[in-house]
Amino acid sequence: MDDAAKDAGGAEAAAGRGHNQPEVVWERWQKKRTFVRALEGTYGDLMNHYMDVPRVYSSHEVEWKGGPQMYGKHTINPQKTDIAQSIETHIHCYGPGGYSQKHGHMNSATFYVMRGKGYDIHDTDRLDYEAGDCMLVENGCVHQHFNGSDQEEMIVLVMKAKPLFLFMHMIFQKMVKLPPKDPVPGMDIYKPPTDY
Repeated sequence: MDDAAKDAGGAEAAAGRGHNQPEVVWERWQKKRTFVRALEGTYGDLMNHYMDVPRVYSSHEVEWKGGPQMYGKHTINPQKTDIAQSIETHIHCYGPGGYSQKHGHMNSATFYVMRGKGYDIHDTDRLDYEAGDCMLVENGCVHQHFNGSDQEEMIVLVMKAKPLFLFMHMIFQKMVKLPPKDPVPGMDIYKPPTDY
C-alpha cells in the first residue's frame, strides 16, 4: 500500500471515492447500467412511442441473477422498459437463512412480502414481517434484509422511485457489508423458484 493510502498513524485511510468497489459480487455491479434515459424527440413522437410500448411484463421472461442465497429479477426499470422512467420494480428471493448486503441509499423502497417471513434491521431497529405484509425502507437508513426461516425461502416484490431520485442527483449509496459469497451451511444446492 502506498503512503497516500495511509494516514499519519500508518493505518489505512478512511474510505473515499470508489469505496464501494473493493470486491465485486454481482454482474450488475460491474457493467454499465442505464439509471435514467434521455428524453429526446418531439412531443408527438414521444407520446406515440409510449402509447405503443407494452404495459405488461412477465417476470418469467427475466433470468434470476445473484446467489448463492439471494437472487433478483430486475423486471421494470429504465434500462429494460421504455415506459418506466421514474420507477423500478424487481423480485428478490432469499434462500433459507439467507440475507442481503448491509447498505443504505437515498431513495425509499416498498417491499411486498409474497412468500415466507423475515425481518429487516433499519439502523438499529428490527422490523418483522410475513407474507402479505408491506414494509417500507425509509430514505437514507442503513438496512439489511433477512429471511427469518432456516427451512423456507422468502420472496419479496420491491418497488421504488430510485430512477427519479438519481435524476434529482440524490445518488449516494453506501455498501456497508457485502452479501455473503458462500451459501448458508446445508443450503449449497438452493436455487430460486421457477414459478416467479
